[in-house]
Amino acid sequence: MAASPRRRSRRLAIAAAVAAAGLTLGLTTGCDAVSKALDCVQTAEAVADSVTDLQQAVENASNDPTQIDEALASIDQNLDEIGDKTDNADVNKAVDDLNTAVNNVRTAVKNGDQTPDLSPITDAAGELTKVCTP
Repeated sequence: MAASPRRRSRRLAIAAAVAAAGLTLGLTTGCDAVSKALDCVQTAEAVADSVTDLQQAVENASNDPTQIDEALASIDQNLDEIGDKTDNADVNKAVDDLNTAVNNVRTAVKNGDQTPDLSPITDAAGELTKVCTP
């Protein structure tokens, strides 16, 4: 005996609800991943901008030595943001490497180096950009 039209529509409604719930969960999870990736890319771009500012600050250190500290603080702030938004091991390693490079430059400047080597910072920022690119 065939199922009544009422039972059939009820089964279809339940099946549709289950499918919609699964689709919503999949899209939410996918969107979270995309959102995190975009946050990572945007923050990596902000770090790159801060690194450029740091390079200019080092070039102009004789005019305004506080620019170096401001640029380093900007990088620190961006790294804090990206560290809070990701649980990706590669991103976290790149953030740690960049933090180490920033601290080394900060120490060099405090010790009187007016033209510290920025290549470790630019290398680490490049790695961060690479691991953040989807």
